[in-house]
Amino acid sequence: MGGSPVFAETRVPVQTLFEYLEAGETIEDFLEGFPTVSREQVIAFLEEAKTRMLVEAQ
Repeated sequence: MGGSPVFAETRVPVQTLFEYLEAGETIEDFLEGFPTVSREQVIAFLEEAKTRMLVEAQ
C-alpha cells in the first residue's frame, strides 16, 4: 500500500478507520465495510494509539 500503515494481513489502511470515525461512522460501520479487519485488530490499534498519545503527553 505504498508505505501506508495497514491492518495486519489486510490491505486496509488504518487511515480509513480514522476517516470513518471522523465522518461520524461507528466501528461497526467500519467492520461491515472491511470484513477482513477484525474487531480485535481495531481495538488493539486504538489501545496502542491511546498509549502512545498518553506517553507523549507526559
